[in-house]
Amino acid sequence: MPSEDLTRAAALLRAGRLVAFPTETVYGLGANALDPAAVRRIFEVKGRPSTSPLIVHVNSPAMARLYVTEWPEAAGLLAARWWPGPLTLVLPKAAAIPDIATAGLATVGLRVPAHPLALELIGAAGIPVAAPSANRFGQLSPVTAEHVRAALGAEVDMVLDGGPATVGIESTVLSLAGRSPALLRPGVIRLSEIEALIGPVAAAPVPAGAHASPGMHSSHYKPATRLVLAREGVLPLAGRGAYLWLTGPAAGATSIAMPREAPDYAAALYGVLHDLDREGLDWIAVEAPPETEEWAGVLDRLKRAASVQPAAETRTTSPLND
Repeated sequence: MPSEDLTRAAALLRAGRLVAFPTETVYGLGANALDPAAVRRIFEVKGRPSTSPLIVHVNSPAMARLYVTEWPEAAGLLAARWWPGPLTLVLPKAAAIPDIATAGLATVGLRVPAHPLALELIGAAGIPVAAPSANRFGQLSPVTAEHVRAALGAEVDMVLDGGPATVGIESTVLSLAGRSPALLRPGVIRLSEIEALIGPVAAAPVPAGAHASPGMHSSHYKPATRLVLAREGVLPLAGRGAYLWLTGPAAGATSIAMPREAPDYAAALYGVLHDLDREGLDWIAVEAPPETEEWAGVLDRLKRAASVQPAAETRTTSPLND
């Protein structure tokens, strides 16, 4: 039987209100995906541009099929393999999904989240839930209920606390709406695993007008503290900073060892950045992870979060091993 909080959250969604809820990736800012006014409030609260579509969360492939006009064989294969899970599929949308939710595009991104509370919420509400990350647009995504409250405060009608997110970065987004599958946003799922299942996948097109997926802006996922992606042991010089490392710490900075496996790193990253944002630092430098497919999602987030590093502000690190 649903808890009192879950029952209240479901009622709020049906009434057109905003509910932040946990998923395995990050916390989402949810609204009734079928209610244009409710969806509009997501954009207003986040300060999100209208060119950035929302992901619609459902609780099963059967529910997903209610909101698309096509369900290709590849969708069935991918859903069977990764739903519930951190994979969003972009497909031609049904008329029930309002244009405001999809930035006016004829496609919609759908996902079945792998968090029991999210699935219970969708089931109790009986509606698809549009939900980007529960933060101000372009800023660091929340991985705890506390992060949501700090970012959005009373502008959210309710925050469901389901504990820390376990995946830690946003979902992989794959479009099946074109002639061939296209990867719009990398995540923790390896591209080679997807291609082994459905064949070749094209690279994301350069956005023109409305973006085909969330997370395609060049500047995104940014902590409040200036972030620099460090390469070849180069760090900012001025002020106090922290260095997130894989191969060794650096002199002149608070050095934080990050997990060496990509999934563990992804799960830890945003939480570490949120913690460092509270330290009043001048900068955060992050050692660039390997440019391999298992690190693609993490590297994508770091590149979009990174500031431009002035050439004059450099410091050489002292790694324990090269």
